[in-house]
Amino acid sequence: MDHKDVFAALQTVCLDVILALNGSRSKSSNADAIDRLSGVMRQIQEHGCAVEPLITGFTAVYHHFDLDAQTPGNGYRTLVKVVHSCVTHILQKARYIASNCSGAFFRMDHNTAEMEAYCSALCQLRALLYLAQILLHDNPHGQLYSQEEGGLRERFVQEYISMHKACFYGRCLGFQFSASLRPFLQTVVISMVSFGENYKKQQTGLGIAALSFFASGKYVVDPELRGAEFERITQNLDMQFWKTFWNLTETELLSSLTRISSTVVQVNVILTIPAVSLSLPLASDPSLSVSVNPPVAHWGPGPVKVRLISHALRQGQDSVELLALSRPEGPQLSLPGGFSRQTSPLSPILLIHFHGGGFVAQTSKSHESYLKSWSKDLNVPILSVDYSLAPEAPFPRALEECFYAYCWALKNCHLLGSTAERVCLVGESAGGNLCITVSMRAMSHGVRVPDGIVAAYPATLLTTDASPSRLLTLIDPLLPLSVLYKCIDAYAGSSCQSVQPARQIDTLAALGQDTVNLLTNFAQGATNWFQNLLEPKAAEASSSTIPSYGPSPSKSHSEEKPQEVYEYPENFEPLRSRCLVDLHTPCTPIMKNPFVSPLLAPDSLLQGLPPVHIVASALDALLDDSVMFAKKLRNMNQPVTLTVVEDLPHGFLSLVQLSKETQEASEICVKRIREVFKLEEPPADQRQPGPS
Repeated sequence: MDHKDVFAALQTVCLDVILALNGSRSKSSNADAIDRLSGVMRQIQEHGCAVEPLITGFTAVYHHFDLDAQTPGNGYRTLVKVVHSCVTHILQKARYIASNCSGAFFRMDHNTAEMEAYCSALCQLRALLYLAQILLHDNPHGQLYSQEEGGLRERFVQEYISMHKACFYGRCLGFQFSASLRPFLQTVVISMVSFGENYKKQQTGLGIAALSFFASGKYVVDPELRGAEFERITQNLDMQFWKTFWNLTETELLSSLTRISSTVVQVNVILTIPAVSLSLPLASDPSLSVSVNPPVAHWGPGPVKVRLISHALRQGQDSVELLALSRPEGPQLSLPGGFSRQTSPLSPILLIHFHGGGFVAQTSKSHESYLKSWSKDLNVPILSVDYSLAPEAPFPRALEECFYAYCWALKNCHLLGSTAERVCLVGESAGGNLCITVSMRAMSHGVRVPDGIVAAYPATLLTTDASPSRLLTLIDPLLPLSVLYKCIDAYAGSSCQSVQPARQIDTLAALGQDTVNLLTNFAQGATNWFQNLLEPKAAEASSSTIPSYGPSPSKSHSEEKPQEVYEYPENFEPLRSRCLVDLHTPCTPIMKNPFVSPLLAPDSLLQGLPPVHIVASALDALLDDSVMFAKKLRNMNQPVTLTVVEDLPHGFLSLVQLSKETQEASEICVKRIREVFKLEEPPADQRQPGPS
């Protein structure tokens, strides 16, 4: 539907609701509730009238920021898409209200709360459109990032600090994403706020898990409380919390559940590459050699952990030399029933993978599911690198380890079941960044570069510069601005320092420690849960993040009031939160290092890169990283492709098992890998079936 038709329908349906409510006054004893809902519909009408010309303006110019006519995608398009999604949800709910508000079973309070939440969301999106207008006005033609000192970057940070965000994490959670992913997003948010509530308590292991389980009940039944608590957590908890929470996917319980439904492979082994110098042929003259030293940054030479995954057992993978590198406590070679124990010959191809996790969390274990599937679909051995994580291991340690593992794989490919005639680097998010920078490092060292790169939603600009897609960090439950800044700061900012090791949630040691206190924790958690369900909500619990309409009320301590943006039209002010945050904006010269932010690399460092295939998401806050990097390579006549998938969040490869849409996005990545390997597409009946 054309945007003009959408906003015309919005005005009509709001009027229909108001008329229907007025018609039901004689049958209702709750005139105050009718007035309240009618007022919300009038506010929606007002926002709609103001937003429509903004959308018209962006629609007229956003094609100028695409990579090309065949690849529509950039942050301005995304903002328009998100506003359309919000209005579409309002239309659906408003039509229901207009048709049913006079019915005996109509829940006035519930439907009013729903419309209030979406009215708040539309108001905040209106504010983002005004901020995007500043970008459009200030940036050069075709430029998506504001890289000037100050400017919108600082103004957006101040807005992020003060603007109300809880509405996007409560009833409106995930409205912009595919409907099949919304239950998952709700589970993530509820888990996060429950975990965060008990994170600072003096509990370990299963104690935190037990209390978190029972605390989750109140967040299931109270979306407003959930949104308010999520806003508080994302803004105020430290990096150690995020590392611990994201690493929950590494625990045996969750990884075992994932393993049940994942593809079975014959080889899944963790290897430790010793820290010794390597000698490789010089790419320009194979008769000469180049020496590659082991990683040394921050604490000197050290080994590198990698995981070898192969659907078929291949020559070299069961060799004494390889098994000598396997970690004793790690998974060993497995030969499930139904598999042939015959060793297959060496494969001519090799896939090297760098995982995501913001440079601060996760290992290859969290990404096993889709890697196993890829190994089967492509019939290729995969080496996934478990590089050291920030802030304990800031730049350039991860880059050094990934480059060293790449060089080791080239030299020892026969142990990995491959002749490495063709090698592809693949990574997502932080791993996509490492694919590019490892290739840059290979060129600078004179080492053979890979035959291609497949980067899913890569982070190519690790600075705090604003862009239209990064405005989405105000509403994104998986990548809020405060979390993005914490990751950048940990890897390349001022927080590059040692911290306490992340707590393990359900290791055997934790199990032993917590058994004594487990029943007590469950009892305490159950008591709190029932109290929260039975007792009325305390006003104090939700007042910390109640949005204020119009200018924020004056505070007794004026220095606590954040600076606000005043580029809004007269008589408009976004909703403000009273849950303020001390948001640290990282700013160090390292962030502009071309091996940290390859988007800022001079052409001389990028010239000679292998073909780069980028798979991005239209709803990802890092979309503009992908678009601008693809443009940069295209302008240099470097081979590059960009595919923009719809309706999926950042990190969609980790969600492959959850929906048909994520499975299709994974298949796009596999298709690009096939192109690098020059493999033919398999018949349709032999492809991996996705979720129904």
